Amino acid sequence: MSTAPYDLEQQQQHQRSGVAAAASSQSPRSPSSSTPFLSVSVTDPVKLGNGVQAYISYRVITKTNFPEYQGPEKIVIRRYSDFVWLRDRLFEKYKGIFIPPLPEKSAVEKFRFSAEFIEMRRQALDLFVNRIASHHELQQSEDLRLFLQAEEETMERLRAQETGIFKKPSDLMQIFKDVQSKVSDVVLGKEKPVEESDPDYEKLKHYIFELENHLAEAQKHAYRLVKRHRELGQSLSDFGKAVKLLGASEGNSLGKAFSELGIKSEILSTKLQKEAHQILMNFEEPLKDYVRAVQSIKATIAERANAFRKQCQLAETVKLKEIELERQRLHRSEKLAEAEREYNELKAESEQATKTFESIVRLMNEEIGRFQEQKTIDMGIAFHEFAKGQARLANDIAGAWRSLLPKLEACSAA
Repeated sequence: MSTAPYDLEQQQQHQRSGVAAAASSQSPRSPSSSTPFLSVSVTDPVKLGNGVQAYISYRVITKTNFPEYQGPEKIVIRRYSDFVWLRDRLFEKYKGIFIPPLPEKSAVEKFRFSAEFIEMRRQALDLFVNRIASHHELQQSEDLRLFLQAEEETMERLRAQETGIFKKPSDLMQIFKDVQSKVSDVVLGKEKPVEESDPDYEKLKHYIFELENHLAEAQKHAYRLVKRHRELGQSLSDFGKAVKLLGASEGNSLGKAFSELGIKSEILSTKLQKEAHQILMNFEEPLKDYVRAVQSIKATIAERANAFRKQCQLAETVKLKEIELERQRLHRSEKLAEAEREYNELKAESEQATKTFESIVRLMNEEIGRFQEQKTIDMGIAFHEFAKGQARLANDIAGAWRSLLPKLEACSAA
């Protein structure tokens, strides 16, 4: 089934002209001093510890003129679990906002500390924190200020408190899985569904589910392209070495042609390996990042579903409590005062639940417009760079082989 674009034209008309800039994956690195700015760099990954206790630390450099920050520049050391803490805190507090996703934690020891994995992780963490820093609401978070300014000992205490809603990275999607399990309960007749019937909301959910599937499929094949380029590059390198040895054993014009063929093969091997790395970092990784972003949106959808159910359940409970309160008034019950207090508390809780749900709906409408605008920009850049790289590689390959044709033809004619 194809993914039809979710139509948010009306909502997008209400977005400010600076939405695209605010949602940019990188905040300005050299803003003018008169313009409010918050710029963050995640740099210098360093391996610390040994064995299962080993981890990577990062230097996080913040430059800002926000008055609530300690100064114009601050440098702190952070590890992956600190970024997880920040993500969890934001998800807990900012209901309805799509919290930027974190890169996965590699479970394979031999890949966890490879140079390539560390660099991909560093770039993804830099992207994560700058998305937060450029978001008009998230950038005001006290938790972000703590993350960017607190000493390591303070961050360690905060992590130890486990105040976030997630105890491990995989728990981010647990809420959504719980919502999915409700569907099974309905099918089995265990529970009557309490769900929104808004057609636009249903269209949004369908779009997000389809988008995740298509992005994941594209990312899978992008990685296959990386693997294919690497394998072909290795094969050309091996072929080049073998042909050079063959040429050395000939010692005539044929040997010279073979030697040049081997050199060209090794040069092309290097170009293929380089292009494989470019595809991995600038094409496959952005696709994977958007798969994670969609999963974050699904977690917000699950939060919206929970808020809707809570609102409905409390509204129903208030009605029942109101009937019970009227009954006690008619009978002039001794517990009337207590019943009235309980009713007022429950009614206030119900009203707050309604406000929370309405806030989530409003924020989600704003966020999906922001997400689509930024996705268009980011995917456009990724696919453009991929096509440009492939065209450049094809030209290099064609040029290399073409330059050998006269010499090889001369040998065959002789």
